[in-house]
Amino acid sequence: MPLDHFVTLGRSGLRVSPYCLGTMTFGEDFGWGASTRESFAMFDEYRNRGGNFIDTANIYTAGHSERIIGDYLSQNRIRRDEIVLGTKFYCNLFPGDPNGGGAGRKALIQQCEASLSRLQSDYIDIYWLHNWDRTVPIEETLRGLDDLVTSGKIRYVGFSDIPAWKTAEAQMIANFRGWAPIIALQLEYSLLERTSEGELFPMAQEMGMGIMPWSPLRSGFLSGKFRRGDTKQVDTKRTSMVGVPAQADYDIIETVFEVASEIGVSPASVALAWVRLQAGVTSTLIGARKLEQLKVNLDSLDITLSSEQIRMLSEVSKPKLNFPAENNETLAPMLAFSGTTVDGRTIPTSGLLSE
Repeated sequence: MPLDHFVTLGRSGLRVSPYCLGTMTFGEDFGWGASTRESFAMFDEYRNRGGNFIDTANIYTAGHSERIIGDYLSQNRIRRDEIVLGTKFYCNLFPGDPNGGGAGRKALIQQCEASLSRLQSDYIDIYWLHNWDRTVPIEETLRGLDDLVTSGKIRYVGFSDIPAWKTAEAQMIANFRGWAPIIALQLEYSLLERTSEGELFPMAQEMGMGIMPWSPLRSGFLSGKFRRGDTKQVDTKRTSMVGVPAQADYDIIETVFEVASEIGVSPASVALAWVRLQAGVTSTLIGARKLEQLKVNLDSLDITLSSEQIRMLSEVSKPKLNFPAENNETLAPMLAFSGTTVDGRTIPTSGLLSE
């Protein structure tokens, strides 16, 4: 599958690449990112392969990531409309200013204007609420976002890392009021982090939201850097922030290595291919600190996993979803229509994403 095999994001007409270029590592301000030159090289690689989807946030390298994107688009005279550009708001870049971040009307509008300035753009394609602001009524946030859509400053609305119940409430309010709906969710998802299958995945599929997994390699744990019993120093500048795999993670990591050896590809390619193949996933966020890492990640689009390999990976990483997800899954076969098709969807009899 090439990067220009575009897919529509959620219940919208927005066409995006199956892999989105995440730019959290663009800029060296936090001590572990990529230089501007390396970031530009990764942009070139992604675009030369046909990619059109770029993701950032105001907090990434304290705004430097957005500035790098703006400089790249400007210096290369790229037609803005050919890029689908998303950024996030919520995090406060001005310590001590109570309205410097968050999701209130004043805060979200000033954050939008600041991002537009750094991105050197007149509009943002997808404006993501980066986290749930418990101090602000969700109606205020939604109305503010709808006003930004009406004014042309943003095109679509997305949510990131927000509980399923709050997201469902927000979508119902937006639909009832006729405001811009939430078209997609960003959430952590990988072979080492599958708890979102319990509530977020089925909610998104039911309410017309595309799913965009972030950290599909679980902070590099699935990239091939870690092996059980390997005592050599891992080359990563982020270890102090993200830590190292837990002992229980190595059963999954070793299975990824086993599948990778069978196919003759990197462990990262296997882990990314598994995420991409899961029901509900529209576009996967991939990031890198070096050009070579990005190339490996992009190459995973050409990987085909057999049904047996998918089963192996899914079984060893099976999550503990807790109530009510597991209870509902257990009771599903007791329904008279279990396993039949309802409104084009198959009612699962076992394994939320294994069918």
